[in-house]
Amino acid sequence: MNTATILNEYIQERWMNGSGHDLDESQDLLATGIIDSLGILQLVTYIEDKFSLQVPDEDVTIENFHSLKAMTAYLASRT
Repeated sequence: MNTATILNEYIQERWMNGSGHDLDESQDLLATGIIDSLGILQLVTYIEDKFSLQVPDEDVTIENFHSLKAMTAYLASRT
């Protein structure tokens, strides 16, 4: 399973009540109200646990976590 699929499934389960609808990779999760700032922190915790990766505080930005595409690009740059 690729990174985008793992994150998509987590976001659907956690914030979309398991809707089963795939998110568009470029969809802005904050602007659409799917997640909020607390959700970003929960995503970071999930990513750290799931991918055994430490996300520095300075990397927790809207640019890195506003969409699936941004998150997968960030994770690719970290591995």
